[in-house]
Amino acid sequence: MLWTYVGIAAVAVVVLLIVFRMVWRVAEPNEALIISGLGAHSSNEQVNETLGFKIVVGRGTAVLPGFQTVRRLPLDIRATPLTVTCVSSQGIPLHIKGVTAYKVGDDYGSIANAARRFLEQSDEQVMGTIHELFAGHLRAIVGSTTVEEMLHDRETLTTNIRGSLAGDMEKLGLVVDSLQIQEIDDESGYIKNLGRPQAAAVEAAARIAQAERDREATEREQAAAAQKAAAVRESSIAQAGYQAEVDQAKSKASQSGPLAEALARQEVVVAETETAKLNASLAEKQLESTVLKPADAEAYRQRTLAQASRDAQIAAAEANAREVQLRGEAQAKATELTGKAEASAVQAKAMAEAAGIKARAEALATNTEAVVAQQLAEAYPEIVTAAASSFDKVGNMVVLNGAQGIEDTLVKTITMGGSGFALAKQLIDSLATKKDEAPKLEPVPDESA
Repeated sequence: MLWTYVGIAAVAVVVLLIVFRMVWRVAEPNEALIISGLGAHSSNEQVNETLGFKIVVGRGTAVLPGFQTVRRLPLDIRATPLTVTCVSSQGIPLHIKGVTAYKVGDDYGSIANAARRFLEQSDEQVMGTIHELFAGHLRAIVGSTTVEEMLHDRETLTTNIRGSLAGDMEKLGLVVDSLQIQEIDDESGYIKNLGRPQAAAVEAAARIAQAERDREATEREQAAAAQKAAAVRESSIAQAGYQAEVDQAKSKASQSGPLAEALARQEVVVAETETAKLNASLAEKQLESTVLKPADAEAYRQRTLAQASRDAQIAAAEANAREVQLRGEAQAKATELTGKAEASAVQAKAMAEAAGIKARAEALATNTEAVVAQQLAEAYPEIVTAAASSFDKVGNMVVLNGAQGIEDTLVKTITMGGSGFALAKQLIDSLATKKDEAPKLEPVPDESA
């Protein structure tokens, strides 16, 4: 329901806008709206009479379609050319060409007058009316004016024409903005003849002026020619003086030629002498640098080498002698020390063997079997190795009874070791007997001490 009301309201607004658009009319700045019909005959404040229509300028108004009619009257400026054939007060036929600019007046009275006369007319009709109106007043003004007055004072002519037109233009509701007379001509040649005396006077003045100019030009040409001749004379004199100076210079040059040549030759001899001196000095320097200095350098080098060789030989001889001396001293010292060391070693070895024998003897005396057992234990690997070596040359050995046979063989080998033990004991007893008979060793005194 709400949307229905909204739609009706929108349609009503659109209808109102359309109606307003159809009813409302706005006058442009360069036009006036002329509204006639129902309710459009009210009096206007700007006009002293009651109009049968309504004038609207520069604003908008409502127009009732079907009851009122609206027309637009242009207020902008119009221009029309004028071509009029008339006769002056002297009876001379004249052709006058000009142009006038006019427009509808801005006041409501002028707009009302123009609306009554030109509202339904075309531009051509309005321009024809204006042309005939201007032509009539122009003929009237020209008929009371001489040609000379028109030629010499066109401003007065145009002012008179505009003053004569003012009343009629006001009745038409028009205003003349501008009126210009462009050309005044006649077929009889009156205007041309009017200008001939002035033209002749101007021509005569021109000829006189030309003659004056020619005279002045001639005088100036003659003065210029005289100045030119004077300049030529001065130039010739100067050239003659220059030529004399040139000839004198040439004479001096021709006479000074041999002298200059002799001087030049003398300078050449001096230069050659200096060159020879320089060459001799250069040769001396070259000889000194290429022969004397290398010879001195070679002699110095030979002396230096000889001195160095002699010093080297002396140093080598001294070094060899010192080396022999030091070597002899070192060998003697080494021999002395070697002897002492060997003597000490022999003594120490002998004392060690004696101490060992004494210790073994004492051990054998106290516990012969333990010593023998210790000795056998220490030598047991060698004994077993010696016993096993008896089997080296056996290629194949057959052991009977398997494991029992191997065990018997090992027992026999060990038994052989036991036999060796008895033999060792006997040897130790014999050694103990000899110990008591052996001589005692005295220690060797240390000479270094």
